[in-house]
Amino acid sequence: MGTDVTPASLDAKTKVRSKDVVFSPDHNLVSRLYVPDGVKPNQKLPVIVYYHGGGFCIETPFTLKYHEYVNTLSAQANAIAVSVDYRLAPEHPLPVGYDDSWAALQWIASHAGGSGPEEWLNSHADFGRVILAGDSAGKTSGCDDPWINPVFDPNLEKLGCGRVLVVVAERDILKERGKEYYEALKKKTGWGGEIVFWEVKDEDHVFHLQKSTCDNALSMNTKIVEFINGGK
Repeated sequence: MGTDVTPASLDAKTKVRSKDVVFSPDHNLVSRLYVPDGVKPNQKLPVIVYYHGGGFCIETPFTLKYHEYVNTLSAQANAIAVSVDYRLAPEHPLPVGYDDSWAALQWIASHAGGSGPEEWLNSHADFGRVILAGDSAGKTSGCDDPWINPVFDPNLEKLGCGRVLVVVAERDILKERGKEYYEALKKKTGWGGEIVFWEVKDEDHVFHLQKSTCDNALSMNTKIVEFINGGK
């Protein structure tokens, strides 16, 4: 579906540089990479892998609101960010979007030894600090067949990460599902990691994109950045 497109660039305000890189030549899928412009040679930074929302039908990493959000997140967290594109329905129904998201993660992981195809990741990615993030549809991209079993994956105890942050908005119709995911990880599985739950009052679905400069959005970003950098 057609939406606005913002080119990659050096952002004069955030001092973050971005560029587009093909991660799946067979399907011409592109990720947008972000890196703080002042990063030193071979300085290692956390890696944020971001999956956009849009109901698996609309949006891309290149729309203005996603470009600005991930750009800002990269600047505030002092992190490399990879904003992932995936094919959309109805032309490409699920699980195609999940498969593309997994392919992007595999492409990123191919740089762990320092010899992948993208130099920004080879030089600056700290693969001991990788954060999977997303909103709306994008927050499900790392789950095991969530279209079949969206609330409780029976293999949650095998979740590979050690820390999880769940953020919901008070007025969001999907809030309860976020709370159920939090409760499942905390109490109903053998997963032994750290989980943090935070509810943003008086806000609705993806408010941080629609009202990116409001006080609640700024507070949420601060919470996310603290979580990212708390993994040092």
